[in-house]
Amino acid sequence: MSARFSFARVGAVLAKEFIQIRRDRTTLGMIIGIPVMQLLLFGYAINLNPKNLPTAVSISDPGTFSDSIVAALQNSSYFDVVKATNSPEVARGFLARGEVSFVVEIPANFSRDLVRGAVPSLLVESDATDPASGSQATAALNQLFNDALRDDLKGPLATRALATPAFNVILHPLYNPEVITQYNIVPGLLAVILTMTMVLLTCMALTRERERGTYENLLAMPVKPFELMLGKIAPNVLIGAVQSTLVLLVAKFLFHVPMIGSMGLLSLGLLLFITANLAVGYTFSTIAQNQLQAMQMTVFFLLPSILLSGFAFPFRGMPVWAQWIGEILPATHFLRVVRGILLKGNGAGEIWPDVWPLILFLFVAGSVALLRFRRTLD
Repeated sequence: MSARFSFARVGAVLAKEFIQIRRDRTTLGMIIGIPVMQLLLFGYAINLNPKNLPTAVSISDPGTFSDSIVAALQNSSYFDVVKATNSPEVARGFLARGEVSFVVEIPANFSRDLVRGAVPSLLVESDATDPASGSQATAALNQLFNDALRDDLKGPLATRALATPAFNVILHPLYNPEVITQYNIVPGLLAVILTMTMVLLTCMALTRERERGTYENLLAMPVKPFELMLGKIAPNVLIGAVQSTLVLLVAKFLFHVPMIGSMGLLSLGLLLFITANLAVGYTFSTIAQNQLQAMQMTVFFLLPSILLSGFAFPFRGMPVWAQWIGEILPATHFLRVVRGILLKGNGAGEIWPDVWPLILFLFVAGSVALLRFRRTLD
C-alpha cells in the first residue's frame, strides 16, 4: 500500500459508508424524521404563558356582584370557569385532585360589606405544585377583579367604585406556599431519571444479545416470550427501586421537599411506573437491530417525556392536541402522582385517575413487545 495520501481511497470509504447508511433504512429514517418531528411538535406545543386555566368558584354569597366576578373570570383569556359550588371544601377538593388550577372563593356577606363601605376580601387559592403555570394569570387578578364591578358600582355606590381597592384579593398558593422551585422540580426529576435509565436498560436487552452473537442461544432456551420478557425486566426493577430511594433521600435531606402523603402508596406508583418504562424499552429492543438504533429510540421517547409531560413547561399551556399526546406518556401521569402524594398528601382516590392510565400503558406496551418478539422467531 502506498504511504502517500490518496483521495481515491478516501472516496472508496465514503462510498461504502453512504451505501451502508442507505441500506440501514431504520437509522436513516430516524436521522431525518426524528429532528423534523421534534422541531414541529415542540415548536408548536411549548408555551410559557398558559391561557384558559381551569378554575372553580365557590360562591357563598350569590348575587349581582358574584355574577359579575364570575363573568369577568370567564371573559378573561387566563381563566376558564369549569366548576361551581357553594362549598369551599368541595372547591378545594377539585384543586387537590388536579381538576382545576385556581379556586376563587366569594365569602358570605361579601355584597353586604361592599355596600356598607367595608373592604371585603376575595380569596384566590392556586395549585402551586407547578408555580410557573399560573404566574401570568395571578399577576392579572387584581386588575381583573377591580374592573369586574365597575358597571355595578353606580348611583349611591359610585363612591365605592373610586375606592382603591373596593375589595382585597388574597392569593393563597396551596401545597407550596413559598413557591419554592425545588418542590416542583425535584419530584419531577424522579420521573425523568427513571424514564431515561429504565428505557435505556431494557432497550439494550435484545440488541446487545444480537451484537454479541448470543441471540441464537437465547432463542434456543426453553422459555416462552412472556417468561423471557419477565426475566429481562425483573432485575432492572430493583435498579429502579435503588435509584428512586436515592432520589427521594436527596429530595428529603438536601432539598427539604415535604413528603406529606403515604410512602407505601408512592412505592406502588413507582413500581407501576418503573415497570411501564421497562416494557417500553423492551418493545424498542424488539424493533432495533443494533445499539445505535436503540439509543435513538430512547432519545425519541425521552424528549417528549420531558417537554410534553409538564416537567419542563406548563402542561396546561400546550394546545389541546399536544396535551392529548402528553396524556399518552407515562411520565405525565406519574408526575401528577408523585407531586400529589408528596406535596398534597393525596390518597388512593385522588391519584386513581392517573394510576389507571399507567396500568393501561403497561398492558399495551407489554402486549406489543410480546407480539413483536414472536414475529422475530419466524
